[in-house]
Amino acid sequence: MRLLIIFLLLCAPLWARELALPASLSSPLTETPTKTQQIKKCLTTEKPSKNIVALDEEKKLPSLLLPKDRDQAVRLQVFLDQKNFGPGFIDGKPGKFTKLAAKNYNVSLGREKNDPRVVQEALMEVTQAYATAIVPIFVKDFIDHTLPQERSLQAGRKSMPYRSVAEFMAERYHTSEDLLIAINSAKNLRSATAHSAIKVPNIRPFLIEKLKHGRTYKTEERLSAQRIVVDTQIKQIYVYTLILPTIQENANGTTKISKAKPQLVASFPITPGKPRFIPVGIWNLKNSVELPIWRYDRQLLETGVRGEHSLTIPAGPNNPVGVIWNGLSKSGIGIHGTNNPRTIGRAQSAGCIRLSNWDAVRFPNFARPGAIVEIR
Repeated sequence: MRLLIIFLLLCAPLWARELALPASLSSPLTETPTKTQQIKKCLTTEKPSKNIVALDEEKKLPSLLLPKDRDQAVRLQVFLDQKNFGPGFIDGKPGKFTKLAAKNYNVSLGREKNDPRVVQEALMEVTQAYATAIVPIFVKDFIDHTLPQERSLQAGRKSMPYRSVAEFMAERYHTSEDLLIAINSAKNLRSATAHSAIKVPNIRPFLIEKLKHGRTYKTEERLSAQRIVVDTQIKQIYVYTLILPTIQENANGTTKISKAKPQLVASFPITPGKPRFIPVGIWNLKNSVELPIWRYDRQLLETGVRGEHSLTIPAGPNNPVGVIWNGLSKSGIGIHGTNNPRTIGRAQSAGCIRLSNWDAVRFPNFARPGAIVEIR
């Protein structure tokens, strides 16, 4: 009996969980890998044991309940947005994308997805839902009340600016004109001009005046080693960074080297392309260009085949690809902005991946040309 007990103790399994990306990290690039790229080979794709998943599912945690009060909901959405976990446009009506952002934020900290602490942390950090913003004097340079809707007429314009001060201020503060009307009144918002004071969500503004037409972003070792995962079903784009190996000297003189691990650092809601056009697979980020022009090819959008006739739509926030184009190694496909942020996650693109302009413009801060982009 004593021998049997010793045998069972020696054979008892030791469970260890590894944070892993769910797909291969092999890159289509054929260039000589850098030291950082070589580290990617250390990442494991093993799935956790079913027994461990079952134990996780049995944990009893309070539910992640989002605030029903509008102002508290705005504070939560502002908090998540500023942590680079986009809830979509700030409207004080938290739904699917706010909950996804809260769960992703929890995951980034190594917590359970439904950990309710995120709400209290948001309310403690963002103490005021709104702030007063002054409409900048240069707003006139970004407004054209006569901007047409027809593509043929747009092609004759020099730029694609905003159509109103309300649209300018809504995008600047990551929100909708509806919320601005609700907290200011329609009359005050519609009569706003340069120097007018407007109540807005208490968030760092998207500064379109800082963008430069045609400015491109070059490779950068750390950011070019990032991994981007585009989930077309959940309608999210995830940014992972590498936690590099560490060397630990133990007291007994042995050395322990940890594995390189991916860590979620940002996520944003997206509008994916049509299933028949979206290029599922692993690609590379090829370029990033601010304020791009857009080749409008109706045949390409409808059939996926480039046509002989096209229009050139000038740059600007109301350009259909928004204020930045992040092209992939798959020709004609990119991660870009939009002229209609309210449709993000609620409509369908032709074949690309759309984000709101305020989310898209942050993309070069997380990934540079050479980064792996997996579309699934």
